[in-house]
Amino acid sequence: MTVHVPDASVRTRVTIPLRFADGYEVTAETVTFHGLVDGKEHVALILGDPGSAPAPLVRMHSECLTGDVFGSARCDCGPQLREAVERIAQAGGVLLYLRQEGRGIGLYNKLDAYALQDAGLDTYEANTALGLPEDGRDYTAAAQMLAALGIRELDLLTNNPDKAGQLRDLGVDVRFVRPTGVHSTPSNLRYLNAKVRHTHHTIDLPLVAGLAG
Repeated sequence: MTVHVPDASVRTRVTIPLRFADGYEVTAETVTFHGLVDGKEHVALILGDPGSAPAPLVRMHSECLTGDVFGSARCDCGPQLREAVERIAQAGGVLLYLRQEGRGIGLYNKLDAYALQDAGLDTYEANTALGLPEDGRDYTAAAQMLAALGIRELDLLTNNPDKAGQLRDLGVDVRFVRPTGVHSTPSNLRYLNAKVRHTHHTIDLPLVAGLAG
């Protein structure tokens, strides 16, 4: 059953030159919106020429201050963001930067969950120990943003099957799911393994299959 998605509209468009720590540079058209259901300041980055392919390549990237900004090695968020920007720029598409820190639980709660992970829980167990959902993200606003940009059909860049499932339930035609790379470090192997075990992320981690997560 398709969920009704309220209309949203484009608020502003502004061109921003992006430069990453490794020297990669690209220009993005950054779009803000009116009418997003959760009231958050999500943004879309249009990269390359979205009309040059049969369907634009889209990534829904949830904000991660520690990984995206400070380069934390406890997760793979920063490298995934960097990879996604380049791949989308090459293929033509959109990166939706969604303000859903910590899989929707917020920054302070995420850091509290880190403390519980240091005591032995995995990333999902830590959330539930705090009385919070394992993954509290909702992608209705993302579907609104896509509709406002005129995107009804897309290829989705993700390892998370829930993202494709939610978008399809919201009426978005996801043609293909394109996996992201595996960005493992000694500090995030348990985290990645937990994503495979708990939420069936398509991450090839044969060397850490026995980790506790």
